[in-house]
Amino acid sequence: MIVEADGGSRGNPGPAGYGAVVRDKLSGETLAERKGFIGVATNNVAEYQGLIAGLRAARELNAETVDVRMDSKLVVEQMSGRWKIKHPSMQPLAREAQEVARDFQKVVYEWIPRERNRQADRLANEAMDDEAKPQQPQGPQEPQAAEGAKQPHWSGAAGEPTRLILLRHGQTRLSVDRRYSGRGDHPLTELGLEQAEKAAARLSKTDGIAGIISSPLQRAQQTAQKLADKVGLEVVTHQGLIETDFGTWEGLTFAEASKQDPEVHRRWLGDTSVKPPNGESFDEVHARVRKARTDIIARYGGKTLVLVSHVTPIKTMLRQALDVGPQFLFRMHLDLTGVSIAEFYPDGHASVKLVNDTSHLG
Repeated sequence: MIVEADGGSRGNPGPAGYGAVVRDKLSGETLAERKGFIGVATNNVAEYQGLIAGLRAARELNAETVDVRMDSKLVVEQMSGRWKIKHPSMQPLAREAQEVARDFQKVVYEWIPRERNRQADRLANEAMDDEAKPQQPQGPQEPQAAEGAKQPHWSGAAGEPTRLILLRHGQTRLSVDRRYSGRGDHPLTELGLEQAEKAAARLSKTDGIAGIISSPLQRAQQTAQKLADKVGLEVVTHQGLIETDFGTWEGLTFAEASKQDPEVHRRWLGDTSVKPPNGESFDEVHARVRKARTDIIARYGGKTLVLVSHVTPIKTMLRQALDVGPQFLFRMHLDLTGVSIAEFYPDGHASVKLVNDTSHLG
């Protein structure tokens, strides 16, 4: 895919906005447009914001390789690694853009003249123009929504979100001893079945569940089936929700894996590109879960779904909703049958409504 991005500031610094376009590389068809007002900022800040918005839009469209075209030589040269990023206001934006770019197999940056970047430039100016328009006087306030009704959001997200209720499976014999439990297909313990029953009783009170989608591993399917029995739905499995493949660390404790492969284990704890021996990296899980999310939303868009999965896929889904870096994986804790909720909007926005709630076990 092709990403064209631009940004502008009326005053430099002054009121600033960005625009981005995603095109099909073969046909030139416009696949997505993004624009936004960012307040008072410089041209360079706005340019980077346009790049980030364009890369995120391409990611939502499952692009594998991206050609970025911009008329900002500064951004193109800095993102290509040929120029140093010296200005403090540029450094965090560059890091954010680099983080998003890591989700693609390849990203190439190309400078183009302004006349070839007219669509992105138009979107950036529209964003600034829209902000400059006088606000219409407000009419009488709407009555306050009743508890349980859909609440207004503050992110600017548009459209009907797909609501994903993310449920971790119940206890297995490996989780009792805190052992790496990836592709090993272990059933729930008696306590695990009890945890799953309590989670099902809690979630069965949720209105409008349209589907229950589970990892194919039996500990997740057993947990999902408890809810399915209560709400009268069938459990659908999706391979993309399976746990990380821990390779030769499967079944080992943290200490055992660290002793067996000390250098790899140390690097793995801080670098999401590192794989356990014969296993799967967190970067690979990230790409897999993103594709699974896209598949699920394409089928059930705008509905409420329960996804029953494992620690890493659920953390990854929350990370994607929050649009944060990989350190989130190492700092987030999820309990057995913990419930989290993330909503994904058709315009690319998302919001997290709940994280690791285990009140049903109390």
